[in-house]
Amino acid sequence: MSAIPSVHLGDFLSDDPAKKEKFVQEIGAAFEDIGFVALSGHFLSNELVEKLYEEIKHFFGLPQQTKDKYEIAGIGGQRGYTSFGKEHAKGRKEGDLKEFWHFGQYVENDSKLEKEYPENVTVEELADFNTVGKEAYKMLEKTAQYVLRALSLHLGLEETYFDQYIKNGNSILRPIHYPPITEEPKNAVRAAAHGDINLITLLMGAHGKGLQVKDHQGNWVDAIARPDELMINVGDMLSRLTNNKLKSTIHQVVNPPRELWGTSRYSIPFFMHPISEMSLNCLENCIDEAHPKQFEDTTAGDYLNERLIELGLVKK
Repeated sequence: MSAIPSVHLGDFLSDDPAKKEKFVQEIGAAFEDIGFVALSGHFLSNELVEKLYEEIKHFFGLPQQTKDKYEIAGIGGQRGYTSFGKEHAKGRKEGDLKEFWHFGQYVENDSKLEKEYPENVTVEELADFNTVGKEAYKMLEKTAQYVLRALSLHLGLEETYFDQYIKNGNSILRPIHYPPITEEPKNAVRAAAHGDINLITLLMGAHGKGLQVKDHQGNWVDAIARPDELMINVGDMLSRLTNNKLKSTIHQVVNPPRELWGTSRYSIPFFMHPISEMSLNCLENCIDEAHPKQFEDTTAGDYLNERLIELGLVKK
């Protein structure tokens, strides 16, 4: 069904060391090879997934004038609504054929980070929208934490290496609506070819054709998950940290065949970001004679800001 390998998080959470090791090896190999994996056994219940889709469909179905109230100036689209065609891929002028919403971190016991991050935006018209969004955010963050623990072991680090950096991290949950296509797009696709900025991305909604991944031979491969799976990929921050041992793979969301132009597509990525102070300097154990250091030293915060400028979401 898909060229993307599948793993089950239950193996990593198991009391059986052999199952845990099998998970670490499989996800490590997938992320070194194609940079994507389909994961089942995550912490999202079917009921929560259904409720989240219901709420985001209600929101994107609101009148444009109502949605526009929630587009907040001056924060680079980091919270609330971003209207159709505003974001573009690095190096492209055409805006992607999508509108989206951002839920951000719910900071616990850290007044400094509460000031650093914009506040989440409350949708007054939908009583359950923000509650359901927060619950999904928390379950995806929990899933991502265990994926990163497995990757820590794969990289020869302490299992909890990433925990200190992702607690209260600058992660984003982004419900996306790709509206029906009403006329021939001029060079625009639903999401142009790009790599993600963050550590890892957990994607809900990759259950039909549309998402494509570029393999090492330069071929575009369909990435299709089962309904119970999340599609997870390596972001540029993790690629930098590991000196490209773990691959941040270019991917895109292509327009559907003309006969499906009248349909909407929804997808919900969770972008796992660390706190801005996290060093992205290449790990020493990922550098050797055969793999010289490829990236300049930077922090997660500086790198994120640089990329948001490239995406057109933040002005210099």
